[in-house]
Amino acid sequence: MKTFRNTLLVIATAITLNVTAQTKTLASAFSQSYDYEAIAKYDAAITALTDIYNASSYETNLRLGWLNYLAGKHKESISYYQKAIALMPAATEPKWAIINPLTKLENWNEIEKAYLSILKLDAKNVTANYNLGLIYYYRKDYFSAKKYFDVALNITPFGYNNMLMSGWANYFLGNKNEASVLFNKVLLYSPNDKSALEGLSLVK
Repeated sequence: MKTFRNTLLVIATAITLNVTAQTKTLASAFSQSYDYEAIAKYDAAITALTDIYNASSYETNLRLGWLNYLAGKHKESISYYQKAIALMPAATEPKWAIINPLTKLENWNEIEKAYLSILKLDAKNVTANYNLGLIYYYRKDYFSAKKYFDVALNITPFGYNNMLMSGWANYFLGNKNEASVLFNKVLLYSPNDKSALEGLSLVK
């Protein structure tokens, strides 16, 4: 029995030492990556982490997503962010982060999906609602645009962008009274605002 306990103790000690060594190695690699990032040596920063890469590490995938984005390697960035999302599906930070390289590639369908996935976790997020509204607005899907602009507007009723874009969405939907009210509110926030004045001239 004593021998068995001693064996367990040796195994536990070995595991602890191994975990500690791995933690120190990971911390050192992250530290190096920050140092290289600070002097814009993004490829070196990436290498510092890929040398010790563990596909099951959320933090490493998230960090590599960011560094590849900075290096202009947008497809690689997206791949790492997707791995981070798969590892932590309840986290919103990789979903926000993946929008950066997707925007560079102008992949609006995937950006739309990213915002929708954020809203599943954070339905009242003003930025996600507003930006999703913009995507639909520029597609001329004013009904969908208004839906998301309205959420943002209800949360921040005196937010300039929310008032203005809700005004324009209402205008294109034929809701002239609502559009007029919103354009006038924009002028309270931004007197002589060109876009709001243009909108008012159209609803008269």
